[in-house]
Amino acid sequence: MVPLLLLLLLLLWGGSLQQDQGFWLQVQESVTVQECLGVHVTCSFSFSWSYWFSPEYLFIYWFREGDNTRLGEPVATNNPHRPVNPQTRDRFQLSGDPQNKDCSLSIRDARMSDTGVYVLRLEEEHRIKHTYTDKKLKVQVTALTEKPDIRFLEPLESGRPTNLTCSLPPVCDGGRLVHFSWAGAALDAVDPEALGSSVLTLTPRPQDHGTNLTCQVKLQGAQVTTERTIQLNVSYAPWNLTINVSFRNVTVLKILQNTSSLFILEDQALQLLCVADGNPPAQLSWFRGSPAPNATPISSTTILELPGVGTVPGEVTCRAQNPLGSQNLSLSLLVVSPPQLLGPSCSWEDRGLHCSCSSRAQPAPSLHWRLGEGLLDGNFSNASIKVTSSSTGPWANSSLSLGEGLSSSLRLSCEAQNVYGSQGATVLLLPGTSGSLTGAVPGALGGAGAMAVLSLCLCLIFFCLVKRRRRQAARTPKGMDDEDPVMGTVAWGSRQKPRPDSPADQAPSPAEDAEPPGEQEELHYASLSFQEMKSREPGDQEATSTEYSEIRKSK
Repeated sequence: MVPLLLLLLLLLWGGSLQQDQGFWLQVQESVTVQECLGVHVTCSFSFSWSYWFSPEYLFIYWFREGDNTRLGEPVATNNPHRPVNPQTRDRFQLSGDPQNKDCSLSIRDARMSDTGVYVLRLEEEHRIKHTYTDKKLKVQVTALTEKPDIRFLEPLESGRPTNLTCSLPPVCDGGRLVHFSWAGAALDAVDPEALGSSVLTLTPRPQDHGTNLTCQVKLQGAQVTTERTIQLNVSYAPWNLTINVSFRNVTVLKILQNTSSLFILEDQALQLLCVADGNPPAQLSWFRGSPAPNATPISSTTILELPGVGTVPGEVTCRAQNPLGSQNLSLSLLVVSPPQLLGPSCSWEDRGLHCSCSSRAQPAPSLHWRLGEGLLDGNFSNASIKVTSSSTGPWANSSLSLGEGLSSSLRLSCEAQNVYGSQGATVLLLPGTSGSLTGAVPGALGGAGAMAVLSLCLCLIFFCLVKRRRRQAARTPKGMDDEDPVMGTVAWGSRQKPRPDSPADQAPSPAEDAEPPGEQEELHYASLSFQEMKSREPGDQEATSTEYSEIRKSK
């Protein structure tokens, strides 16, 4: 009896020893996975039981280290009758066939709480129960650094609605809630409620081109937020068309509205620069007037050089065009100039004085007359004065008729004016003047330098006339009327003072011409009238001129 009991004990002890020594496990001891992502752990096992025994139902279990392997809930198992831990259900799965000694484990949608050490247990109903403690699996879950994806159908086109989808990698499509949010300058017109969805409907605009769009993703229970930012590439037709106007390479004006007008001086050179936004970049062309769709451009560059516009106003148009459309911007060039006065021209007719005056300017000037200190403007008529004025294009014309009974030494002026300047001329009618008088002394003398030159000329003329008078005095019999030898608005006269000791009717002798000063005195006089002319030009440049015309006096 005792030997039989000892034999049974030896058999049992020997079987247990063989079982403990016959189990082995090959598994990766440590794996690292990002939160929300997944990992696959390869695993294989073996055992060397009695050769006559082959288990029909073999179950394997993965437990977190420290859990009760007999009564606790495994994180994964192939035993359909054993409940699984709810925290890992459907996320930890056996990916191999235990009958083929494959214990591989797949983990998806990893969570921070999954970090820990895991052990494998092998069971066969009633006979095999073994936990591999010499080989363990260490799982480390780190913060998610994987960025979400933003997908959409390219290209983005201005005005066309497009759906953009933000998503995490597929392994993150677990049961956890995911919070999405969108940010970017292109979303200022988007409904705020739509910014919390993974799908965003965006209608891009031209100004959205080149801006950033960001999708942020945060998982429930996650400690960090991951995001991805893209730069929008929006295709759009040309827009924001402008024309920069430059004089002497200095930009002075930016044209933004169509059919704007620009006032320039005659023969003034300018440079026009056309600028437009477009994606793809727009082709810029210049046209004369308002072009038809297939018109031929006068220039296919961004800059249009105009060396001199001339006297004819016109319109130029810049066209920006790309495959998505075109835009035109027109600029009307209006030529302007200060008045140029022609006249006045006066003549005695039908017992009255008739004068005419004309002026050319852009815009057309206004003409008026001054009679003494009185102003005669527009069309005016009374018993002794009649003014008739008209305007055609850049020309303004006016005529003046004066009846008899006017005072002597009459001062008559014609003045022309527009917003860019003025010019005037004066006719001085002295007693006894008759016949035809043509011309004027214009109203502008060019500053102190011009006055000095004029004064010098007048002194020279005065000197010559005095000398000429003295020579004529010796040859002219007493009693002859003095004739006015000077033509223009300057009237000269002379008066000789008789000597007390000479008869009134005695002619002077040649010797008397050489009498010392003080004993013979001559008086010469002149009458001058000037009127100031103002001229305004762009750039605050002052233009002055001095003109002289001839007034002839009939004898």
